[in-house]
Amino acid sequence: MEQYLPVLTLGILGVLFVLLSIVASRLLAPERPTLAKRSPYECGITDQVAIPERFPVKFYLVAMLFIMFDIEIIFLYPWAVANDELGLFGLVAMTIFAGIFFLSFVYELAKGGLNWGPGRRLLTPATSPERTTNSTIRKVGLEGRLDLDVGANDPEEA
Repeated sequence: MEQYLPVLTLGILGVLFVLLSIVASRLLAPERPTLAKRSPYECGITDQVAIPERFPVKFYLVAMLFIMFDIEIIFLYPWAVANDELGLFGLVAMTIFAGIFFLSFVYELAKGGLNWGPGRRLLTPATSPERTTNSTIRKVGLEGRLDLDVGANDPEEA
């Protein structure tokens, strides 16, 4: 039992330090609650309005792909360490395992699961002879900016 006494002492000192720190911070810290301090905070963006729509399902598919590749890495590392002992059987088993994961990634690419950000609809440039600079770019000028009911805003009368 004497051999565990230093570990027990260190544990008790650690718990006492935590409790003392909590009590000291409650007693010594000034409390000035404001609306900004009480509002929820996430990723540097303050909450202004409710989110109008949910996250698309493709977002979660990308997250699942990330988790799948993490799992693959977790299984690849022990295989790489024990590659000599496993031999040809281990190589074939890991090739089948990696192939299944690779096929799921190809399926995700084919379904467009990775195209969920801005510009997802414009994968290839849409060009045609009918589209010219004059037909597609809105010209900036006075057209539509002036109130035609009021004669003072008409540049021809001024």
